[in-house]
Amino acid sequence: MADQYAQQQADVGPPPLPVLRWEEPPEGPVLVLLDQTRLPAEEAELVCTDVPALVQAIRTLAVRGAPLLGIAGAYGVALAAVRGYDVEEAASLLAGARPTAVNLVYGVRVAVTAHRAAAGGGAGAAAQAALRAARELHRQDAEASARMAAHGLLLLDELLPGGNLRILTHCNTGALVSGGEGTAFAVALAAHRGGRLRRLWVDETRPLLQGARLTAYEAARNGMTYTLLTDSAAGSLFAAGEVDAVLIGADRIAADGSVANKVGSYPLAVLAKYHHVPFVVVAPTTTIDPATADGASIEVEQRTGQEVTEIMSPQSATAAVGTGGGLPVAPLGTQAYNPAFDVTPPELVTAIVTEEGTLSPVTGGGITELCARSRQVTMS
Repeated sequence: MADQYAQQQADVGPPPLPVLRWEEPPEGPVLVLLDQTRLPAEEAELVCTDVPALVQAIRTLAVRGAPLLGIAGAYGVALAAVRGYDVEEAASLLAGARPTAVNLVYGVRVAVTAHRAAAGGGAGAAAQAALRAARELHRQDAEASARMAAHGLLLLDELLPGGNLRILTHCNTGALVSGGEGTAFAVALAAHRGGRLRRLWVDETRPLLQGARLTAYEAARNGMTYTLLTDSAAGSLFAAGEVDAVLIGADRIAADGSVANKVGSYPLAVLAKYHHVPFVVVAPTTTIDPATADGASIEVEQRTGQEVTEIMSPQSATAAVGTGGGLPVAPLGTQAYNPAFDVTPPELVTAIVTEEGTLSPVTGGGITELCARSRQVTMS
């Protein structure tokens, strides 16, 4: 089913977004990124010639989203290797750029492992091995995206037969975070293409407005019917019976099924539980971290208070995120609480959709089985 879906969607919709690509100009290889801080006002690119530049792009959210961070991390290792920099030092810098997103560490590890394994053949062979590993991870993520969309659409058809769905999503989980068409957004997009989507409700996603700037951008680009709302308005939507399902992504899934995602996800899970609305997490198996026992063990990134005390408009988004340049909305010296993520416990999650299938109910045992199945597929 997943492979059939991928084939059917190959020629549907607008051209793919040029989110990330490897290029080899005469002056040396570079990693080219679509600068997401400048969307939707401008589709501009960043050219990273070394790992410090890529780390800065990751920290300022020029490149973001769990699966894409894994891909960027792998290419970053390859970039260091091909240009002759210290690969181990580069890997350490990349892995620490954003602590909550486990995919970043995973991608770095994949490329470093390939580099070490080929080290006996010389620096050139090791560098090419790291680059092949990055390209393969990129390909696998695109494939996983199509499979998640297929599994997610099947789940929605089971939970909510008949289509005409009103789906609420949070943050951005589309092509801007993936080697393919995304995670949660890819499921909504599949529903749209299948004539099953009535409306996509888009949370603005404070404080950096990834929903307003990025998800709305992708929805418009794909011709979807969508409506933007402030995060605090979601409760009134549920109370009015206007939400049929919630679809979100994940930055880390713990061994017990706890889900870390963009802050604001947990309140949606509580609302969904109270109003008997399915709350579905869509993420590749690389987002599952068996080494993190539970939600309390997930390190939650704390970001600068300026992201809360200032408003960053699309026109001012060319400034580095969190370094000022926005419109002040609070008195000078105001303290701000600004976690990048919150954690939703497994009992509030209706299902987790991965490229290997759907887990429901969400339990620690189910997570273990899912990881084992994923390892078998990877090794086969």
